[in-house]
Amino acid sequence: MSLEIAAGETLGLVGESGSGKSAISLAVMRLLAPSAAATGRLLWQPEGGPAQDLLTLPEPGMRSLRGREIAMIFQEPMTALNPVMTVGRQIAEAVLAHAPRTSRAEVRKKVLDAMREVALPDPERRYGDYPHQFSGGQRQRVLIAMALVNKPRLLIADEPTTALDVTVQAQILALLRRLRETYGLAMLFISHDLAVVSQIADRVAVMRQGEIVEQATAADLFRHPQHPYTRTLLAAAPTMHSDRERPLATL
Repeated sequence: MSLEIAAGETLGLVGESGSGKSAISLAVMRLLAPSAAATGRLLWQPEGGPAQDLLTLPEPGMRSLRGREIAMIFQEPMTALNPVMTVGRQIAEAVLAHAPRTSRAEVRKKVLDAMREVALPDPERRYGDYPHQFSGGQRQRVLIAMALVNKPRLLIADEPTTALDVTVQAQILALLRRLRETYGLAMLFISHDLAVVSQIADRVAVMRQGEIVEQATAADLFRHPQHPYTRTLLAAAPTMHSDRERPLATL
C-alpha cells in the first residue's frame, strides 16, 4: 500500500474491521509487535531538511521523533492511560520524555496549557485527578492533550470517537478541527465510521485486506465512489434516506 499526507492535511483511512488500519498506524510509529515486519519505505520530511526513512532510522532517532514530531491518540482511553497515575503526571511525562531538563514549574505550565487547549474544565483542580475520575469524553481529551503538548507535526488518531456518544463525538471532532487549524497539523484519521470521516477528512483512502482500493477527496469519494467495495461500504451504512423495507448492503 502507499499513502501520502501533506502538511496541514487530514487523510481519512476507512475500512472494515481487520482490514489493517490500526496496523498501518503502528507501523508508522514503529510500534508493531516484534513478530511483525514493515518493509518498503516510510519517508518523513522534517521542516527545512531532507526526507528520512523512518524504517531505517536507529531506535534512538525514532524515539526522539515519537511523541514530539509524530504523536498518536489511541482508540480506548482507559487502556491507554495509566490508572494509578494522575493525569497531570501522565501529560508531564510526555513533556519530560523530550525535554528532561525542563523545570517543574515550566512542566506544570505546559501541562495546564495543554489541558486548557483541549477544553478540560478547571485544569488546576483536575491536574491531580486519576483517569477513573473523568468521563469518557474527558479521558479522550486527556489523551489529545498528551499527544499535542509537544506540538507535533503529524497526529495519528486511531478511532478516537468510537466509544463516545454522538454529542461528545461531535465535540471531539470540533476540537480536532480547531487544533489542526491552529497548529497546521497533518492528521491521519482512522475510522470505520464513514459519517465521522466525512466531517473531518480532506482526502479519504479506502482499505481492504491490507490494500488501498481507492483514494479521492472526501467530496468525490462520498458523492461518486468508483470502486465496488467503496460503493458497498457506503451502502452498508444506514442514512435518514435508507429504505427500511430493504436490507442494508453486506460486504
